[in-house]
Amino acid sequence: MNHKKLYILLSSLIGLSLLVFWMFFANYTLKKDTYLYIDRDDTLDSIYTKLDKEAALGHYAAFRFLASLSNYPQHVHRGRYKLSNVSPLNLLRNMRNGKQWPVTLTIPILRTTDDLAEFLGKNFEPSAEEFKAAFESKEVCEEFGETPATIICLFLPNTYEIYWNTTPKNLLSRMQKESDDFWTSSRKQQAFEAGLTPQQVITIASIVEQETANNDEKPMIAGMYINRFRQGMKLQADPTVKFATKQFLLKRISGSILQTDSPYNTYKYAGLPPGPICVPSLASIKAVFNYVHHDYFYMCAKEDFSGTHNFAKTYAEHQANAKRYTDALDKRNIK
Repeated sequence: MNHKKLYILLSSLIGLSLLVFWMFFANYTLKKDTYLYIDRDDTLDSIYTKLDKEAALGHYAAFRFLASLSNYPQHVHRGRYKLSNVSPLNLLRNMRNGKQWPVTLTIPILRTTDDLAEFLGKNFEPSAEEFKAAFESKEVCEEFGETPATIICLFLPNTYEIYWNTTPKNLLSRMQKESDDFWTSSRKQQAFEAGLTPQQVITIASIVEQETANNDEKPMIAGMYINRFRQGMKLQADPTVKFATKQFLLKRISGSILQTDSPYNTYKYAGLPPGPICVPSLASIKAVFNYVHHDYFYMCAKEDFSGTHNFAKTYAEHQANAKRYTDALDKRNIK
C-alpha cells in the first residue's frame, strides 16, 4: 500500500471516528442550563421542533439520527430533560427511559393558596387551575389530614427536588412526607407544651410572619399571641384582617373594615383563624417553638417606623402606645 492510499485510509478512519464521537459521545455545552419539556399534548413532530429550537448546534441532527435507529417514537415519555452538557446518546437514553431532570423548587413566602397554586403552575406541568382545584377540594385535603384552610400547612419553606410532570396529588404526597419529617417527636412535644397542634403552630407563625420582618422580635410577638389565645381573647391581629379582605396593602386597620364578617377577622372572632394566612418562614415557625414567656397582651408598631413594636401589659398602656403611632401616621399623612 502506497503512502497516498494509507493517508486516505487513515484520514477516513479519523473522520469516521470523529463522526461517531460527535454522534454518540460529544457533550454539548450551552451558555446556560437548558431543558426540553415534553408535555401531555406533545407529538413527535412538536418534540423535534422544540429540540431544534433549544438544542446546541449539531445536537438536533445527531439525536434524530439516533432516534430513528432506536425506535424512539414508541418510547416517548413526558418530562423535563436537560440538554446542556449531555451527549446525544445519553439524551436519547434519558428521554427513551423517562429519566428526567428534577425541578429544584424553593417554597417562598406566599399569602394564599391561590398564590401558591399560581407559583406551582409556573414551575410544573399541571396548571395553576389544577393545583387550585386540588387545594380547594375537601376530599383531596382530607386524604392528607388537612382542610382547604390548612392544606398550606404542608408547604414548609424549604428547597426540594421534584419532577416537573408531577400531579397535584403527588406533590401533596411529597409535601406531606416532608411535613411528617419536620414534625419530629420533640417538635410535637414543644407544640403540645405550648397548648398547640402542629396546624396551630403554623397558623400563629403565619401571623407572626406578617407582623414583622425582624427575626429577633418574632419570639416576643409569638409569646403575645399565645398569651391572648390561652386567655380566650380576640387576637386582634391586623394581618388577619388584611387576609380576610384581601387588601394586603392597607396601612391602617380601622373603622368599618374591622367588622368584616370573616372567620379570619380576629377582631370580630376569638381564637385562631381557620388556617395560616401565608406560608411562614422557618424563622417564624421557630419563633413559635421558642416563644418568649412574658406578661404582655398588647402590641403596637413603634412610632419610629422601625418595623418593631411597643408591648404592653394593660389596655391603658396599649392605648398610649397606639396614640403615639397614630400621631406619627397623621404627621406623615399616611392614610
